[in-house]
Amino acid sequence: MQMQPIIDMQGIVKRYYIGKPNELEILHGIDLQVYPGEFVAIVGESGSGKSTLMNIIGALDRPTEGSYTLDGVDITRAKDKELSVIRNRKIGFVFQTFNLIGRTSALKNVELPMLYAGVPARQRTQRAKELLEMVNMTERARHQPNELSGGQKQRVAIARALVNQPALLLADEPTGALDSATSRTVMDIFHQLHARGMTIVLITHSQELAAECERILTLRDGRFVGERKGAGRSAAV
Repeated sequence: MQMQPIIDMQGIVKRYYIGKPNELEILHGIDLQVYPGEFVAIVGESGSGKSTLMNIIGALDRPTEGSYTLDGVDITRAKDKELSVIRNRKIGFVFQTFNLIGRTSALKNVELPMLYAGVPARQRTQRAKELLEMVNMTERARHQPNELSGGQKQRVAIARALVNQPALLLADEPTGALDSATSRTVMDIFHQLHARGMTIVLITHSQELAAECERILTLRDGRFVGERKGAGRSAAV
């Protein structure tokens, strides 16, 4: 039996209306399949369409044309309320800017997606503590974001992304605001997650980070222009 892709995009086009008769087309017929357990990098320079594609993969935006199925769910047909549930339950987001809530402890930040999912309080706290331990942030669980370094914030963000056991971890320039040593720590966590079977899509402009993934797709001017194998974790050694 052939394995079904977690991400299955066919002919994805994205246009923005900028006034009659002009339309701005950002993505031009994207085909993308990502299978369970893969660690895939989408790499491209600024203006290549990475952010637009990331928003569609993450169900934060809809394509103008084409079809997109995420873990068996037809995203292009889902209603807005359904998309919100899909984002919370099927996708774990890790952003360059961390997106943590200020004046809220690391522990409560990690608990938040479970609160939206209706998980009981005791279970939320236990799960959040386990994930903070996994990313070596137990001692900082009661600290607020302004009391954490950039690398610590990103580790909290990774823990938060995992709380609902998503089918996909979507990381958008996750080391862009970090120094090289801290970036290494974050990438090591991704490798650990991948080794446990997590499906990861890394959006990046860094060829060095992309080389650590299993498969590298190059996006240029809204089109995939190349695909190659990465060195995987050996590239980090």
